[in-house]
Amino acid sequence: MTAPPMPAEPEARPDLKHLVSRFLRMRETGLILILLVLVVAMSFASPHFLTLANIEAMAMVFAVEGIVVVGMTILLISGGIDLSVGSVTALSMVLAGWLYLQGIDPWLASGIAILASIATGAVMGVLVTKVGLNHFVVTLAVMVIARGVCLLLTGGRPLGLYSLPSEFKFIGQGSIGPIPLVIVIFLVVVIAFDFMLRRTTAFRKVFYTGSNEKAAAYSGIRTKHAIFFTTVLCSALAGVAGIIYMARFGSAQPTFGIGMELNVIAAAVIGGASLKGGSGTIFGATLGAILLSVVSSSLTLLDVSVYWQDIVRGSILLVALLVDHYLSRRRTV
Repeated sequence: MTAPPMPAEPEARPDLKHLVSRFLRMRETGLILILLVLVVAMSFASPHFLTLANIEAMAMVFAVEGIVVVGMTILLISGGIDLSVGSVTALSMVLAGWLYLQGIDPWLASGIAILASIATGAVMGVLVTKVGLNHFVVTLAVMVIARGVCLLLTGGRPLGLYSLPSEFKFIGQGSIGPIPLVIVIFLVVVIAFDFMLRRTTAFRKVFYTGSNEKAAAYSGIRTKHAIFFTTVLCSALAGVAGIIYMARFGSAQPTFGIGMELNVIAAAVIGGASLKGGSGTIFGATLGAILLSVVSSSLTLLDVSVYWQDIVRGSILLVALLVDHYLSRRRTV
């Protein structure tokens, strides 16, 4: 007598359902849905929104600023914050432009400017990790100092750099096929740091440091090194962004980047980075930067007053902070 056939194994529907449920609970999923709704709404509200020129303009805005967002996100994960990124971006641009006008090759001048940005981050890192000063206070002071240096070098006037060689301007104005080089650079930075943040041991220590610095130190992690490294990295990426802006506009403006720190921090927090440290993703922060760029473009196309635009951006940041506070409290319960 033959044995009855074994019952077929149930399909892995619960597992698939669980995966879908987890995906829907991700903060990045919420941002994607918000972006889709906003894009659809704006496509009906303005015929110019989905034009190639407007899409490219939005992409250029969030691409360069997005490079700074990457550095800010990693710094926030480690438990720090940097209010000086806008001033450091301007300092890199102004210093490179000023050196070029003194007769120095633009590539060498740009290298010196990026090194100056790295040195600025190193000074802040030492003051935080060795002296024991607060990140907020140190970066606030450096924000003012860096802006003052910009005004000192330029006399408060923009530097015209119209004689920059075309191969240098290609950084900010050129394209690889149909894609602007600025966006290519942005994607390389995002993919590289997203991979390192998810896969490498060094960046995993950044998460541990931001989650609980004392516990991480007891576990043998050199937390001060992690904080110093992320502080320098944030300033370095701000310096790189400054050089790209200089190549794009062919000028160096001492007042450039005022308020950039608000947009950068907002993008990172909207994307899931916590101001208390220990959480955040590059992908989420990138979506946050895209969302802010879309909102800014939408307000401009709808002819909303500039003053109302500031109110809207500030309100978005406030909502993101409230969400971050709520989620932080849920994690501690």
